[in-house]
Parts: sequence; structure tokens; C-alpha cells
Amino acid sequence: MKWMYLLMSIAGGVAIGIQAVVNSGLGKKVGTIEASFISFLIGTIALFITMIIFGKGNFFAINEVPKWQLIGGLLGAFYVFIMIMSVPKIGVIAAFFSIIAGQILMSAIIDHFGLFGGETYPLDIKKGIAILMMFGSIILYNHR
Repeated sequence: MKWMYLLMSIAGGVAIGIQAVVNSGLGKKVGTIEASFISFLIGTIALFITMIIFGKGNFFAINEVPKWQLIGGLLGAFYVFIMIMSVPKIGVIAAFFSIIAGQILMSAIIDHFGLFGGETYPLDIKKGIAILMMFGSIILYNHR
């Protein structure tokens, strides 16, 4: 069962890799902010239809969650906007090197301190070196 989720995560990564270049092309034609909006609008419509057909949760429980838990859409919009701006300037792989490094750095901080109600997974010297090596790889990749 765990393998299914790992494979689904890989498929999600593949989709985001494709999304970066597709949205970048869209941004060149319609504008960066406009492309971000169009991307989220189409995604929202697709999720709305999926929710209507397959949803099993309680959409109206939104009033019961802490308000900070509602920023996910803003963070997603920020990510899409940044990728639409970055990919045409530095390419897909350089943008993803940086995105992944940022994700790992923030994830390490969240795990270390148990932020947002998560479990605590302390950062040790090996993990710290691995993170520094990832940032080093960005420098090496982009060095001319």
C-alpha cells in the first residue's frame, strides 16, 4: 500500500514538472498573473466537479477549522506565480532545483520544531550537511 502512495507522489511530481512549462508558455501569451489565475480557475473547476461526484467530507466544516489552515490556496497561488515567472528565465530544472531546496529547507525546519501541529523529527549534523549539499548543487548547476 505504501508503494501506491510513493508512485502517486512521483506522478504528482511529473505533473508539476509538466505544469511548470505549460504554465510558462501560457504566461508568455496572456501574462504572468493572468496565467496564474487561469491555471487556478481551471483547477478549481476540476476539483469542484470531482468534489461533487466523489466527495465524502463535509465542505461546510470550513467554519470549524483554525483560519490559518485556509492559507494553502494562497501558498499554491504564490508557487504557481513564481514558477510562471522563473521558468522562462532560468529553465525548468534550475527552477525545480531551487523549489525543491526551499521545500526541503522549510520541511526540515517544520520537522525539527514540530511546527503546525506536526511530529518532531530533530535536525542533526548529517541532515544539515545534506541540505547544504543540496544548496551547493544549485550553485554548481547554475555556475557558468
